[in-house]
Amino acid sequence: MSSPDDTTVQAAGCVLWRSSPVTGELEVCLVHRPKYDDWSWPKGKLKRGEEALTGALREVAEETGCRAVPGAELPTQRYLANGRPKQVRYWAAEAMTCEFSPSDEVDRVLWLTPAAARARLTQPHDRPLVDALLALPAPESGTRTCSPRKRSVT
Repeated sequence: MSSPDDTTVQAAGCVLWRSSPVTGELEVCLVHRPKYDDWSWPKGKLKRGEEALTGALREVAEETGCRAVPGAELPTQRYLANGRPKQVRYWAAEAMTCEFSPSDEVDRVLWLTPAAARARLTQPHDRPLVDALLALPAPESGTRTCSPRKRSVT
């Protein structure tokens, strides 16, 4: 007998962030998927036996062309997709280098302020991840924790 979890689609992704090259302010990356005509976080289904964080970073690279450094795990999202339960684990991840190339899966990426990203996200269940990212603690002086919170400069 199978359990209900056997039918749950397992996926992973990242709330990808950077400091704006123009203003230095926090920006997050959204992807446009032409198949669904929606804006979402970079994410995708896990391959058989793939660890969630490995899959999240793979999806970020495939969809955005970015190499990212993962930080804190963010809240897991659970919802129905095409009538099946889906579970998506997310991490905050800092974009280090990016070379985006449009594809059939993702044809555009946008780097937006958190407020603009919250407004642009198509699915309401994606919006709380903006707040989860912003709630991460600021890094300690002299350490790198891949937190998007800025250190205060005195």
